[in-house]
Amino acid sequence: MSRIGKSPVSIPEGVTVSVKDGVVTVKGKLGELTQEFSDIDIKVEENEVVLERPSEKKIFKSKHGLYRALIQNMVEGVSNGFTKQLELVGVGYRASNQGQKLDLAIGFSHNIVLDLAPEVKVETISEKGKNPIVKLTSYDKQLVGQVAAKIRSFRKPEPYKGKGIKFVGEHIRRKAGKSA
Repeated sequence: MSRIGKSPVSIPEGVTVSVKDGVVTVKGKLGELTQEFSDIDIKVEENEVVLERPSEKKIFKSKHGLYRALIQNMVEGVSNGFTKQLELVGVGYRASNQGQKLDLAIGFSHNIVLDLAPEVKVETISEKGKNPIVKLTSYDKQLVGQVAAKIRSFRKPEPYKGKGIKFVGEHIRRKAGKSA
């Protein structure tokens, strides 16, 4: 059995989980998430969700732990939410936001203006003497990760000086420059 798949997902107070025709709906104080699942039996028992696979075939084994992790992320998201922080490293790199529009000045001739989904809340932190930080918050883990990866893709950190957009806490492998 999958070690992850066989452990039940506990449902915290204030969160409701319902399963109907293979569609799992999770509602909480931060929002509502729905996801369609197939091939795995999902049951809601008291205050936990239990996943069981019909047989030991490889396709069922592979989906067992995945679906459990997705449901866990849905429950965690609607109760607590998820946050990603990106740091802009480089001289003159700036970030600002007006509502759901993120404005990035990262060394190109024009600023990059990005319209974000309404589910993602954006906040920019600029302190004197420190690198600007873009803070993304949402109840949908997949959406936050996708938006953060999109922002990072505009200027990935380079290995020589470390300039670019990186996640807070991410370690960049550095290379030595050319030797004279």
